Amino acid sequence: MTQVPSVGRIVHYVLSEEDVNGINRRRADGESHMSEHRERSDGSQVHIGNRAVAGAIYPLIITRVWGSDPTSGVNGQVLLDGNDAYWATSRVPGETPGTWHWPERV
Repeated sequence: MTQVPSVGRIVHYVLSEEDVNGINRRRADGESHMSEHRERSDGSQVHIGNRAVAGAIYPLIITRVWGSDPTSGVNGQVLLDGNDAYWATSRVPGETPGTWHWPERV
């Protein structure tokens, strides 16, 4: 039986080079301004975490589905190895960078 993506499901997402560039740039900017954030103490989030690399697989929580079949594209929040998430939009199923797939059963 082929699964159909639906809101709230957790799938695996493969980071692309473009994703990684945005994530790491945001984190580097936060780190370079850390003293300002500490001084201001206004509740703004500073993005910190381990360096993201293309091809790494992270969990993605589906927030929107574009269709009703197994090949439907999705939007979702990628849970990164840090205190932040990455919003991946209009991603299709696959196992290459920038795509999502169902986790293997273990």
